[in-house]
Amino acid sequence: MQSIQWDPALIAKYNINGPRYTSYPTALALQAPFDSQIVRQTLQSSSGELSLYLHLPFCHQLCYYCGCNKVITRHQHKADRYLDALAQEMALYQPWVAHRSIGQIHLGGGTPTFLTEQQLSRLMRLFQQHFDCSQLDELSIEIDPRSCSLEKLAHLRKLGFNRVSFGVQDFDQQVQITINRVQDADLIRQLVEGSKTLGFRSVNLDLVYGLPYQQAGSFAETLAQVVALDPDRISLFSYAHLPERFAAQRKIPDAALPAASTKLKLLQLGIETFSTAGYQFIGMDHFAKPGDGLAQAQRDGRLQRNFQGYTTHGQNALLGLGVSSISQVDGVLWQHEKDLPDYYQAIDAGHLPLAKGVVLSKDDRIRAELIAQLICHFELDIVAFASKWQLDFARYFADSLPQLAPFIEDGLLELTSGHIRIREAGRLWVRSICSAFDVYLQQGQQRYSKVV
Repeated sequence: MQSIQWDPALIAKYNINGPRYTSYPTALALQAPFDSQIVRQTLQSSSGELSLYLHLPFCHQLCYYCGCNKVITRHQHKADRYLDALAQEMALYQPWVAHRSIGQIHLGGGTPTFLTEQQLSRLMRLFQQHFDCSQLDELSIEIDPRSCSLEKLAHLRKLGFNRVSFGVQDFDQQVQITINRVQDADLIRQLVEGSKTLGFRSVNLDLVYGLPYQQAGSFAETLAQVVALDPDRISLFSYAHLPERFAAQRKIPDAALPAASTKLKLLQLGIETFSTAGYQFIGMDHFAKPGDGLAQAQRDGRLQRNFQGYTTHGQNALLGLGVSSISQVDGVLWQHEKDLPDYYQAIDAGHLPLAKGVVLSKDDRIRAELIAQLICHFELDIVAFASKWQLDFARYFADSLPQLAPFIEDGLLELTSGHIRIREAGRLWVRSICSAFDVYLQQGQQRYSKVV
């Protein structure tokens, strides 16, 4: 991606606040209350393969930068109570999805490796008990290296996990101390090497740019260390400093945060370093080796996007389990209770812990498919799209298409009667381009971070 234009004028022009478009509409459109009968009917009437996402909220230690839904505790038995509730929740969903096979399971958090080996084994038995896992292709987990030994890694592989993601964030010690996440580089190296030896299909490393005390020189060293570890995938996320929403972020001194220009330089370093090292820039914040399944899916036009980010499974067939999880199935989105006591109260009462949801309108579905196509593949076949949805494209998007004019004038986008194509120079601004088709954003939903 050497051709990205790091032009201050373009950055000032297009670095708007906008969604990451892991769904359209975004989770902000979900409303309470939401009828569980809609969930039941949706799951029973839809068909095809499902993906599962399970949220495990527990962490041993608070990372100050984190905006995830988490519970900080040293009490391991709390995970047993959570697994009891998950068993009840899975039993509630089971009759509604018995006709569908599971193709992908992803464990996120929190810290999924908070669970002991025995608890992880129990969790896998629950999956096997309540779902058809006979066609399971991908079993993945997010790992805090501080909570994972080589022995636990081997146990995960024995259980069938074939993809792992390690949270690195930054190797610089001053950064690690300030965000309260000190982890040894040798430990990460041992775990990455161990993953390859054990035969995991794909190893991902997560990085964050915009953290306190990050500078170009030290971050370049972190990037070099990541390239040396030779992961299959790399995620490079932007840190959103929102101390008014996340209390722990108030422990990070504002003066330690890099200036906006420095933060953009960090992103530029990341894109150029990984591209030079041979990684395919999937888009926004993901990189993959050309032979990795994610990169292959993009080249083949099969790449999808859901609440987990870029994926090869489950764009509109994702069932979320556990506290705060979000599901997206056949044009219906719903989210579970965000607070653990409310989640437990619902489960103990024998019903789904639904907090809110939304049924997509036809317009939502049309725009969702268009945005997903652009954000995954950077182009849209207008003729095929219009034929599928039986619409006059220019008339239907009469309010959106004029908003593309600045991108066209700046050489970032091509628009013809047959195609929308985001040029390589414009890929950095794909979120800004997609926002032209977002009617919710036009109506004033602004609770988002900058696109870069």
